[in-house]
Amino acid sequence: MTVRTSAIVLALLLTTPFAYAQNKGKSAAPVNKKLFCWEEKGQRVCSDALPADAVNAAREEISAASGLRTGEVGRALSEEERAQAATEAQQRQMDAAAAETRRRTDAAMLLSYRSEEDLRRVFNERVAIVDNNVRTARYNAVSLREGLVSLLQTAGNQELAGRPVAADLATNIRQRHAELVRTRRLQQSFETQRAELDVEIADIMQRYRAMKGVNPDAVEEAARQTSEPARH
Repeated sequence: MTVRTSAIVLALLLTTPFAYAQNKGKSAAPVNKKLFCWEEKGQRVCSDALPADAVNAAREEISAASGLRTGEVGRALSEEERAQAATEAQQRQMDAAAAETRRRTDAAMLLSYRSEEDLRRVFNERVAIVDNNVRTARYNAVSLREGLVSLLQTAGNQELAGRPVAADLATNIRQRHAELVRTRRLQQSFETQRAELDVEIADIMQRYRAMKGVNPDAVEEAARQTSEPARH
């Protein structure tokens, strides 16, 4: 049963508890009976059964016995929204990992590292991870783009031949495009993180030298002399 008139729905919800009380001695309403209410074409629709075309819509669940709202379900996310949510979740994980690494590095810097070389080993691990992420994202973006171009060419050939684009081909194009957008966002995020990591390393090395009382000019001069070939 589906009702589209808001006044009737309101009357139903307000009178349900009283009708239940009056008929309690005759036949009790099912305890778990629910009403579903959602928006459809600008109208609020309520029904005791959820139709297939409303499964993905945002809705409220209301107890038929008490008339009170018992739950709420958000609308189903689109493919692009799911991809965006996955990207944001991965970014939050990366940010949390980077923040935890910075915290541990600062706390243990003076206690654990006797030299700059020991400290650099920690950063080298992070640099290797981020560099690998950047390379992987770039490779995936190129691969996805080439695949998308191929699918678009196939769709264009079908249209030029006077045939409609196959439904599965159109679905593949949308999915490949969404994945390419997500991968490019990841690539940009990784590249930004890599640039920020260089700044972070330079900052921490400067702080470490200051706490250790090391002259940075002397360190750079020693590194330069080490890199120069031996003169005979």
